[in-house]
Amino acid sequence: MKDKKTYKPCDLVIFGALGDLSRRKLLISLYRLENANLIEPDTRIIGIDRHEGNGEEFIETARKSLQEFSSETIQEAVWARFSARLSYVKIDLTQLNEYQILNKVTDNKARVLVNYFAVSPFLFKNICQGLAQCGVLTKESRMVMEKPIGHDLESSIEINDVVASVFSESQVFRIDHYLGKETVLNLLALRFANSIFTTNWNHNTIDHIQITVAEEVGIEGRWDYFDKTGQLRDMVQNHLLQILTFIAMEPPADLEAHSIRNEKIKVLKALRPITSNNVDEKTVRGQYTSGYIKGAAVPGYLEEDGANVASKTETFVAIRVDIDNWRWAGVPFYLRTGKGLMGKRTEIVVYFKQLPHNIFKDSFRELPPNKLIIHLQPNEGVEIEMLNKIPGIDEHIKLQKTRLDLSFSDAFKKSRIFGGYEKLVLEAMRGNPALFLSREEIEQAWTWIDSIQDAWRHYNESPKTYPAGTWGPIASVALLARDGRAWEE
Repeated sequence: MKDKKTYKPCDLVIFGALGDLSRRKLLISLYRLENANLIEPDTRIIGIDRHEGNGEEFIETARKSLQEFSSETIQEAVWARFSARLSYVKIDLTQLNEYQILNKVTDNKARVLVNYFAVSPFLFKNICQGLAQCGVLTKESRMVMEKPIGHDLESSIEINDVVASVFSESQVFRIDHYLGKETVLNLLALRFANSIFTTNWNHNTIDHIQITVAEEVGIEGRWDYFDKTGQLRDMVQNHLLQILTFIAMEPPADLEAHSIRNEKIKVLKALRPITSNNVDEKTVRGQYTSGYIKGAAVPGYLEEDGANVASKTETFVAIRVDIDNWRWAGVPFYLRTGKGLMGKRTEIVVYFKQLPHNIFKDSFRELPPNKLIIHLQPNEGVEIEMLNKIPGIDEHIKLQKTRLDLSFSDAFKKSRIFGGYEKLVLEAMRGNPALFLSREEIEQAWTWIDSIQDAWRHYNESPKTYPAGTWGPIASVALLARDGRAWEE
C-alpha cells in the first residue's frame, strides 16, 4: 500500500477572517478537512481583519462559527489540532504600511503563502499592493478569490488587471463552489469513463437538457446587494454556465487544468448570442410576490426590508441556450434559477430522444423518453428513468416507468461526501488549479451575459411576477411549451 502523498505546508492567510464568508464557510470547511486528516501537519491558518483582537479571540470566533453554522458535533481531539493552527493579526487593509507585519507571522521558506481574499473586490487593489510592497510574495505564492468577479465584462477586466499586476495567472485560483461538488466532478467520470454515455452524448440521441438551480429562500437580508446584482449575474454567469460547460464540453486530452479549461472555453465561445432581436423568445425574467412556502406566509421581493418598490431586478431567470457546434446542433439547453421557489433543488435532467415506433400502445400512446437525472442537492446522486415490464402473467405486456437509483450516500457508505468548499480550499492549499476558473472563462461568460443584460435594458420591461412558493412565472412554462416540452417537476 502506497503512503499518503504529502504536499508542501502553507500559510493560509484569510483576509476578512471575521466576515460572513469566513465564519459561515471557510472556517467550517477547514475544520472538516482537519477532521479528515487532510491538512498538512505544519500548515498554519492566519486570520486578518481590521478589528482589534488576538489569537485566543479568533479561536473562540471559529468555535462559535462551528456551533452556529455547522450541524456536526465538535470533536475535542480534532479541535485541539485545528485551533493550534489558528492565529490572528489586525491589519487595516487600506493602509499599505501595515502589511509589513506579515513578514513576522509567515515563513515563505518553510511554507507556501496562500492568500484567501474573503473580502469585497474593492479591497483587492489594496491587498495586492500591500502584499507586493511588503515583499512577502514568492513565485510559489497563490491568491484565492470568490465570485462575483465584477458585475459585467468591463468591471471583471478591471479586477483581473489589478490581480494580474501582482500575481501571474498560474498563481490565481478563482472559486466557484459548484465545481467542488461531488456530482459536478462526477460528470467527468460519468461522461468520459462510461461508454454507455460517451457514445450517446450528442444530438443523435439527446433531445434536450434542463438545468435547474432552485432556492426556497428569498433574499435573507441581502436586499441591497442582490438588487444591484440580480439572478442572472448572481447565478447564471457562474454556477449555471459552469455546470453547462461540464455537460457540453468535448473530452479533454487529460485531467490537467489547461486541458479542461480549454474545452470549457470552446463551449462558452459556441453559445449562440442572445440579443434584443431574440431575447423575448429565449429568456424569461421573474420577480416573486408574497406567497406561502411550507405553509408559512412570506413577503414579496418588493416587500422585503429596505426594498425599493420600483425595482425591476429579477429574482428568477429561465433561458433557452443553443450551442452552435456539431455535437449539440439542434439540442436546446434550458436553464432555470430563482429565489422563493417551491423547493430547494439543483439538478440536471438529460432527456433522450423518443423511439420512433411504439409496440406497447396498451401501456403508453407514446413511449416516454429515457432520462438521466443528476442531483447536485439536496441529495447528491444519479438516477436513470427507463421503462420496465410490470411483473405478471397477463396476456398483455404492460410497462411502467422505473428509476435506477445511484445515491452517493447509499452507494459509498464508507466514503465521506464533502461539500464544494472543502474540496476547493484543499486544492488551493495543494496548488492544484484544475477545478478553478481561468480569466478567459470568466470574461467569455461575461461577454455572453452582458448581451442578455443589454437586451433587457433596451426593452426596460418589468419582470413577470410569480407567487413565492411556486416554480416561477407562467411564461417560463411557455418557454418550453413553444418547443413541445415541459419542465421536470
